[in-house]
Amino acid sequence: MKSSKTIFLAGLFCLTFFLQSCSEDRIYEKPTQLITNDLALQLNSNYNMNTLQSKAATVDSIREDANAVWYSVEELERYINYVKTEGINKGYTVDGIRMYFGKYPNDPKLGEKAGMTTVFLSPTGAKSDEQKAGTGTSNSTADQEENHYDITDLSPMNYGSMGNPPKMTYPYNK
Repeated sequence: MKSSKTIFLAGLFCLTFFLQSCSEDRIYEKPTQLITNDLALQLNSNYNMNTLQSKAATVDSIREDANAVWYSVEELERYINYVKTEGINKGYTVDGIRMYFGKYPNDPKLGEKAGMTTVFLSPTGAKSDEQKAGTGTSNSTADQEENHYDITDLSPMNYGSMGNPPKMTYPYNK
């Protein structure tokens, strides 16, 4: 009798915890790097204007290059989870993700991507404290705050969607 009462109470506790966690609102902090939509519009317009002017002088100006790259929230969450997990497994403290602009080589094997613009993501961070202790690397607060090094032991992420056609203007609304 005591055993079934304990199981019932444990089950009730788990059910209560589960229902409570499902109903709680997510708590978040508002990012400090937010910009206005007007500034975003100006930034995108400036980029498009400068890109069009520089591409007009090249042979590649016939093809419309990408000016935006899209990743789903799920892809980004999966990548963040990957770099955090693999970072720990390889002895790193991942502190961010750097976004790089790139350009595919003019290789016919790349098809439509050949010679075109891309964006790829690279995890940043440093060796964890245990790793640093063995290497004699500085562990000062100044080093941790200022240096966000690319972690080349972890794979960068590419191949977001550029849409069809690739050229977009901010804000993209249909």
